[in-house]
Amino acid sequence: MYSVLIPVDRDAARASNQARYVSRLPDATETVEATVLYVVPPDDFADADQVAFDEIDAAVRAAEHLDEAGISVTRRVDDGGVARQILRTATELDSDEIVVGGRKRSGVSKVLLGSTAQDVLLSADRPVTITGADVVLGEGIRRVLVPVDTSEERARNQAEYLSSLPNARESVEATVLFVFPHQDYKGAPPHEFEEVDAAVTAAEYLEAEGIPVERVAVGGEVGEKILDAATERDVDSIVMGGRKRSSITNVLLGSTTQDIMLTAERPVTLTG
Repeated sequence: MYSVLIPVDRDAARASNQARYVSRLPDATETVEATVLYVVPPDDFADADQVAFDEIDAAVRAAEHLDEAGISVTRRVDDGGVARQILRTATELDSDEIVVGGRKRSGVSKVLLGSTAQDVLLSADRPVTITGADVVLGEGIRRVLVPVDTSEERARNQAEYLSSLPNARESVEATVLFVFPHQDYKGAPPHEFEEVDAAVTAAEYLEAEGIPVERVAVGGEVGEKILDAATERDVDSIVMGGRKRSSITNVLLGSTTQDIMLTAERPVTLTG
């Protein structure tokens, strides 16, 4: 079974979209086991045994959506540092994916990541998907955009995640995209997909797993071209590989990855 952890806060709209995303995983009814988790934050001055799951409207809404979709659901309340407890639970359950809902708009219409979502994104040792408060989810075959950079390790991780989805061979179509940065001027060199080892690595891995792959190479501003490709193909999600360690071992998000996670109108998965 494919184990998914869904940590929710008190925002019912985000929780609903997290549940909708999970219900759209390939063959979710047959293959997915979901855990909806609410962590009582330290500033609530309450323990988990003092807070009933049914008291948290957002958690109830997410669980009920999954129940109605025929997906096995476990309801759980914990307490402590929120991000830390989410990561502990994911390790305990050996979750295949964590689905968070941390995108939100500020009063000046900028899209922000909540601190908990960012901590989970940067610290998790497994794929993390961020859905947000308003996402586009299609029906039928799951169309996924896989933008790669020049790191073969990250490209392989992106491909491995996609192929690990339930029944991926029959349910997933992928577009592997490489953007040659800023090469969209007159006289720019030809954009050849096969020149990029990381792109070829991802495409060949997916094809070996029986997943149909479109190979695309373009030139231009990287973030803009990724978002354009997602819109043109009306993809259901974007799978990024942007987690990396700095020379002082801190985990960082590349600027392009962060831009995509903050602005895309569809779920974004970060594999690392």
